[in-house]
Amino acid sequence: MKAEKHEQTAQRRNRYDVDEYLDEKVSFSVARQCLRYVVRVRGKMLAALILSIAGSIVGLSGPLIISHAIDEAVPQKDIRLLLTLALFLTGTIVVSIGFGAIRNILAAQAGQNIIHDIRRDLFSHLQKLPFVFFDTRPHGKIFVRVVPYVNSVLDALSNGILNFIIEILNIIFIIFFMFQVSPRLAAVTIMGLPVLVAFIWTIKPRQRRAWQQVSNKNSNLNAYVQESFDGVRVTQAFDRQKRNIGILDRLADERNRTWMRAQYISNLTWFSTETVSQVVFSFVYIMGAYWMHPMASFGMLLAMGNYAWRFWQPIINLANIYNTFITAMAYLDRIFDTIAEPVLITDAPDAVELPPIRGHVRFDHVSFGYEKDRMILKDVSFDAEPSESIAIVGPTGAGKTTIANLLSRFYNIEEGRVLIDGCNIMHVTLHSLRSQMGIMLQDSYLFTGTIADNIRYGKLDASDAEVRAAAELIGANGFIEKLPKGYETEVTERGGSISHGEKQLLTFARTLLSNPSILVLDEATSSIDTGTEQLVQEGIRTLMKGRTSFIIAHRLSTIRDCTRIMYIRDGRIAECGSHEELMAQKGLYYQLFWAQYAGYKSL
Repeated sequence: MKAEKHEQTAQRRNRYDVDEYLDEKVSFSVARQCLRYVVRVRGKMLAALILSIAGSIVGLSGPLIISHAIDEAVPQKDIRLLLTLALFLTGTIVVSIGFGAIRNILAAQAGQNIIHDIRRDLFSHLQKLPFVFFDTRPHGKIFVRVVPYVNSVLDALSNGILNFIIEILNIIFIIFFMFQVSPRLAAVTIMGLPVLVAFIWTIKPRQRRAWQQVSNKNSNLNAYVQESFDGVRVTQAFDRQKRNIGILDRLADERNRTWMRAQYISNLTWFSTETVSQVVFSFVYIMGAYWMHPMASFGMLLAMGNYAWRFWQPIINLANIYNTFITAMAYLDRIFDTIAEPVLITDAPDAVELPPIRGHVRFDHVSFGYEKDRMILKDVSFDAEPSESIAIVGPTGAGKTTIANLLSRFYNIEEGRVLIDGCNIMHVTLHSLRSQMGIMLQDSYLFTGTIADNIRYGKLDASDAEVRAAAELIGANGFIEKLPKGYETEVTERGGSISHGEKQLLTFARTLLSNPSILVLDEATSSIDTGTEQLVQEGIRTLMKGRTSFIIAHRLSTIRDCTRIMYIRDGRIAECGSHEELMAQKGLYYQLFWAQYAGYKSL
């Protein structure tokens, strides 16, 4: 049943308004994973714990000192004893505060180390996950786990764990001191504890479900905000601002309602703890007054009142810590759920380094689908000889980009084999494969940094001269030189200040600079004007010399000089040959060519 629910949600999870499914029961695996991070900072945590225990014991001696002062020094008018006891009391306060301050510093350092490790592991794991993970989730729901959620669990994993242990020990120490003063009044003090435990145990499941809902609504809201920012140009173009604000209001209202409900349930814990503690506190004084003579003195009653207050203070603190844990657990579920996502594209246990590539590529009866019941490629076989240039054309959705994705092993091959120089790419390391390939995807993505940084992205040790040479080769140097700071011009996020055609030129230069043995160009010239295209073609011809190249293109004018052209239709190779051979056949490629030519002519 659980798996069924998860599958149903997974099918619709790529929406900002669909809640993600998580098991409502507390998972002990989450606790184990938390412990794994805590163990890494055990030195600081142990030191903080020892200081806390020492400070607590020293502080708990205060009521006993006061009791002696009232029952002995005051009645006997012993000024020396009173001053001595006052000095001891002052010393306990100073030592307790000093230990507490050092303990807080150590706990803060431990907490920051824990958060750093969780965020690093989460981000590192996300870098390895397959494309399908990102294709099936709004990116806002992924981002919220890396930054806000990790920040939200800081207090629970540092001070929370430490304070939980300390408060338990405080309760034990206080009970010991209370029984030293008055066993009867100590029994009165702790009699409300079973009632409180039973109440908290009853509302625990409701509280966890409530905070999971808050986590869901936070995730939905974040996903929609990020999607709106990414699509702001489309929003303004279609005048959708008012409608988008309405959607945001709805999502924010849902988040606020679930948050208020979670707060209400959490406050029940605090309210019940305060109520029980005040009732018990009153009973201590009532019973103490009843037993005042001869079983209790005024000093004893004052000390027991102090201890009763101190006994229920850690109970109240534990209730708050419990609320913090329940809140954090909802976020930790999301974080560790992401870390638990399987890395589908990884090195096989017996993977070997791929030797320097000569360039022979073979697809051997390859079948593949992004979804199990929908095959994109169906029994595709072909050979590409070293230095050969293969163009791949066909209608949208036929499987052209899929061939490039499988060659780069962005997805695992389900049926058949892809061989490079006779080596099955499933049996070689990803690094040795991809480091020898130059891949330019359809998305011309630029990162925040300078123009030179973006070109150098695939070869970090490249010199400025090499960066410039790559840009000149594909015709990007002209527009770069016109920028305010040339190659040192800062690029905004996603390259928003640069035209789409210029972004493609820069990403192409990035690919050229990596000096690949196999070149994959996926719609490399789709957004470049005709004049710029002529410059790029010269760069492409230079780059393809001595390299096996795969060029996916809709603009057939860019591929006429390729060694072979494969026409893909319905996941199969429908036609294959040179431009002249396919034109002579007057088949699918012939029709596509003249349809495109007629379209250009009409322009």
